Amino acid sequence: MAQRQNISSGSLREPVLGYSRAVRVGNQVFVAGTTAGSADGAVGGTDAAAQAREIFSRIETALTQAGAGFTDIVRTRVYLTNIADFDAVGAVHGEIFGDVRPVTAVVEVGALAAEDLLVEVEADAVLL
Repeated sequence: MAQRQNISSGSLREPVLGYSRAVRVGNQVFVAGTTAGSADGAVGGTDAAAQAREIFSRIETALTQAGAGFTDIVRTRVYLTNIADFDAVGAVHGEIFGDVRPVTAVVEVGALAAEDLLVEVEADAVLL
C-alpha cells in the first residue's frame, strides 16, 4: 500500500478546514487550490499576473517538499474571477510550463475565498 504524505504550507486555515496544501501518495502529488492570499491582503494586489506568480511560487514550494517539481505536473486548473485576465495569467502559466505542457482548464468563477483574490490554481503531478 502506498504511503500518504500530507504537506502543509503553515496556513492557519489548513487545520480549521481540514486540508493540506498538497498530498503525495506513491508517485502522485495533488496540490490544493492555491491563492496569493495573506494576512495583509492578496500578494500582487489587483494584478492577476502578479498573483499568479506568487501562486506558482507557493505551488513550487509544496512540490519540492513532496520531492517533485514543475516538470512533473500533468494537470493544472486555473480559476479566474474575471476571464479578461486569461491572457495575463496564461502568459505566466506559459512561462512556467511552456516545455512541460500539462493539460489545463481555465474557468471564470463568481468569487474566491476573499474579495481581493483574482486567481486560484490547482495542480496534479506524477513522478516517473
